[in-house]
Amino acid sequence: METRNISVGLDIGTTKIVAMIGCKNEYGKIEVLGIGKAKSLGVKRGVVNNITQTIQSIQQAVEEAESVSGFEIKEVVVGIAGQHIRSLHHSDYITREDADKVIDEGDIDNLINQVHKLVMLPGEEIIHVLPQDFKVDSQEHIKETIGMYGGRLEANFHVVVGQVSSIKNIGRCVKSAGLDLSEITLEPLASASAVLSQEEKEAGVALLDIGGGTTDLAIFKDGIIRHTAVIPFGGNVITEDIKEGCSIIEKQAELLKVKFGSAWPGENKENEIVSIPGLRGREPKEITLKNLSKIIHARITEIVEQVYLEIKNYGHETQKGKLIAGIVLTGGGAQVKHLKQLVEYITGMDTRIGYPNEHLAGGSDESLSSPSFATAVGLLMEGLAKQEKLEKLESTEVQEEEIIEEVDNADPIETPEPVVEEAPKKIVSKKSIFEKFSERFREFLDNAE
Repeated sequence: METRNISVGLDIGTTKIVAMIGCKNEYGKIEVLGIGKAKSLGVKRGVVNNITQTIQSIQQAVEEAESVSGFEIKEVVVGIAGQHIRSLHHSDYITREDADKVIDEGDIDNLINQVHKLVMLPGEEIIHVLPQDFKVDSQEHIKETIGMYGGRLEANFHVVVGQVSSIKNIGRCVKSAGLDLSEITLEPLASASAVLSQEEKEAGVALLDIGGGTTDLAIFKDGIIRHTAVIPFGGNVITEDIKEGCSIIEKQAELLKVKFGSAWPGENKENEIVSIPGLRGREPKEITLKNLSKIIHARITEIVEQVYLEIKNYGHETQKGKLIAGIVLTGGGAQVKHLKQLVEYITGMDTRIGYPNEHLAGGSDESLSSPSFATAVGLLMEGLAKQEKLEKLESTEVQEEEIIEEVDNADPIETPEPVVEEAPKKIVSKKSIFEKFSERFREFLDNAE
């Protein structure tokens, strides 16, 4: 197997860091060759607050994945999230010099580059500029403008913004761990790739990724990302509440949440009790499961209500913004019992748990289809998609060289110029928005150094 067809997703989360190595099989499904996990010690609410500990955790996860797979990791696709992420909507336009020429990728690039020049708040940097829909002259709501004629090209954009220092710290950790940044992706978008179907994105869906430190929201409609938000609460806050409410240590609180926790207090009877061993010979503590679920219920209700407020602000109740596919829950926090029922009760929207198993090859380890690995699978998918684009680009370049050779060896009577001029246009702008951002980000890191 060639190493060039292998990609690596690196999920730097608040509770765990996951390195996942994989490739595509002959059926287009992802075959996970190795996975490495490490406890995330230097990240709080999605933001790096201890560089040394984060580097050690990344190295630990990478080494484990390398030993399992037998492959050496050099490049990784990294996810970015955290409470410093915010999004805004912006409209912009360009006036084209020649309205009689068809609109091409270069015009869209010029428009996106213009948005990148927007003045942000001090210490903020634009991460993604995602086009929503276009307007050519007076014609509105155009999804694909390439090949059309027009003098004025206008678009609505979804702009994702983050703190420069937080972005730089993630890049520094990855580089210091001896790895190269292949690409950077917003984590809710990676999770969406792993658990959402194209039909759901078309119909309108809200993806809720409940992590350890943050809860990420991504809203899709008509196949396009419409809104993103980060709520600075996650599974760790629930654990903290259990720890304080039951007067136990954090490790015991986490075990209680995972093994006996429920988001619906009515499910537990008053006489259901769990005994927690006391510290250093002290008397064991007895905790009723009803009280435990009341603590979990209170905090999850708060998180879901904040998310629902974001969805309402997007305008999901209007005909234009109606989310027919409802809500999809993923991430480690989505494994709490009866969470689906609670979310449906609070929001009144159809809800399901999102598992990344649809894209995984048959016979994959069952643990990989857990919602907690959705982001890692999504990042791996992004990396493999980039590999395919590079291969297509290289094959196109080979074809171009062959065409040019044929033209050079052709009869002098034939005119080769049109062939040579047309050929490079196939190569121009094969890069995705994420690849362009990755290049800008790498330049940004190099300049910072």
